[in-house]
Amino acid sequence: MEKAFKYDVLCTGMALIDSIIKGFDPKPVSASGFRASSCTLNAGGEAVNESVTAAKLGLKTAILCALGNDMAANMVTDVLKSAGVDTSLIIRPQGHSTPVTTMFVNEDGTRKSVTCKAHTMGFRAQDNRGALCSTRALIMGSLFRSPFDDPQTILETVKLAGENGALVVADTKIPNFRMLTLEDVKQALPYIDYITPNEDEAKYFTGRTEPSEMAQVFLDHGVKNVIVKLGSKGCYFRNAEKQISLPALPVNAVDSTGAGDNFIAGFVSELLDGRSIEDALKFATSCGAICTTAVGACTALKDRKQVSDYLKQYSFN
Repeated sequence: MEKAFKYDVLCTGMALIDSIIKGFDPKPVSASGFRASSCTLNAGGEAVNESVTAAKLGLKTAILCALGNDMAANMVTDVLKSAGVDTSLIIRPQGHSTPVTTMFVNEDGTRKSVTCKAHTMGFRAQDNRGALCSTRALIMGSLFRSPFDDPQTILETVKLAGENGALVVADTKIPNFRMLTLEDVKQALPYIDYITPNEDEAKYFTGRTEPSEMAQVFLDHGVKNVIVKLGSKGCYFRNAEKQISLPALPVNAVDSTGAGDNFIAGFVSELLDGRSIEDALKFATSCGAICTTAVGACTALKDRKQVSDYLKQYSFN
């Protein structure tokens, strides 16, 4: 008898507020004053972005994360609930504030970010055994950052989900407070079905510069499938049997914040629907492209039809 799952997707990792500053002018207008073209607040963090996108694409989605007891947390949960994400698993530890990331976005959509100690607020995802055993897919955002900067937490989380039938997808981040390497988490890597670093992250963890070589390093450490997100250059997929390179789609990029997270949610949605890896990558690329057309990670993408219509306009060469 086929197992019944409570969720299609469980997203876990960082949840925060993005303070997005566009068009920052470094030339001061006074002794302590600067100008920018716009300053906005948006719900963010990999777990938030991925869960909102997954829910918009029609998946039954829950989020497992930690938030503070403050107005910032209320803003994040409002965004999650409005998208239809199950927020019942959110942890609210006493004495912690919700992390805020300041993002400086350039005119071409590229960005730099500032984090703080609030980003180290951790939780033991593996303690929520019921949720990890009840999902068709686990998307672990923020691998190598809190709470997934602890090798034991990583191992127990992916092992529990994988052994209970979940597709395990891990999105990476370059460590910011606690430094980890692939060797530090080598026991957990064979439980990961797909790992999805961007180009900078892949360079950092592998020491290589070519996507095929980067991917091979992850494969040699036991990961089953690797997707290297290459931004405006598209994406590169590799496993033991095949390699796929796809270009990016043409888009007037406004803000690239969360594009990779939208990509991952789109990719997982298609795998769960039985699509081929190549078709899932094409759909994911469309999700990422749409995300960049508005400020904020959860703003531009509306639903599955929007993505399908966008994809029909373009062909991959």
